[in-house]
Amino acid sequence: MPKQKIAVLTGAGVSAESGLSTFRGSNGLWGEYDPGEVASIEGWYRDREKVLKFYNGFRQRLSQVKPNAAHIAIAQLEKDYSVTVITQNVDNLHERAGSTRIIHLHGEVTKVRPEQGIYDQTYSEKEVIDVGYQEVNLGDKAPNGSQLRPHIVFFGEAVPKIEKAIDIVEDADIMLIVGTSLQVYPAAGLYGYAKADTPIYIIDPESVPVHDLRIKHIEEPATTGMQTFLKMLKERE
Repeated sequence: MPKQKIAVLTGAGVSAESGLSTFRGSNGLWGEYDPGEVASIEGWYRDREKVLKFYNGFRQRLSQVKPNAAHIAIAQLEKDYSVTVITQNVDNLHERAGSTRIIHLHGEVTKVRPEQGIYDQTYSEKEVIDVGYQEVNLGDKAPNGSQLRPHIVFFGEAVPKIEKAIDIVEDADIMLIVGTSLQVYPAAGLYGYAKADTPIYIIDPESVPVHDLRIKHIEEPATTGMQTFLKMLKERE
């Protein structure tokens, strides 16, 4: 009998307990940076050096933290289910926890690619370079001679993997949403593509601005919320 399919959508809240503060929290990763300066395509073209410095700091911080119990519990779902993680996070904690099928909607901070023209945001996956936790600075060039930029979907850019994510959600038997306030689109609208009879579980300690009879809200942080979710899964069996 084929395994049931679980689509897992994760946001910054799943990594917060690893020490990566949420971007929108009061002590968020933005720190002294304005999101418009370091996370938008306009900010990139205005001050590449500032943007590169911010993501260098992000990579350094990421190198110092580890996956938490929520990341690990999500990875272990693969023992009994066919799981695809769709994450808004640009960190690599899902990979390090052992998840094997991951769609990074907003890119990956440990990777870079050649800068494209402001009116041409297309790129080939073959151009993407994994730099791990190394710094990337102004003047560091791709093989084609272009400045290297973070492999991040900046505000103002299209989300190239959203269609693939929609396909996963449409095909899911169960949908799990962990640590996202469902305020960042297009990711926030993904749950709407789930089949009418697909149960949807949301793990978030804060109130979530969605109203759908399929949704069961587990009002806990990601780590304890995942344990509650696992118990609910067993009760469904």
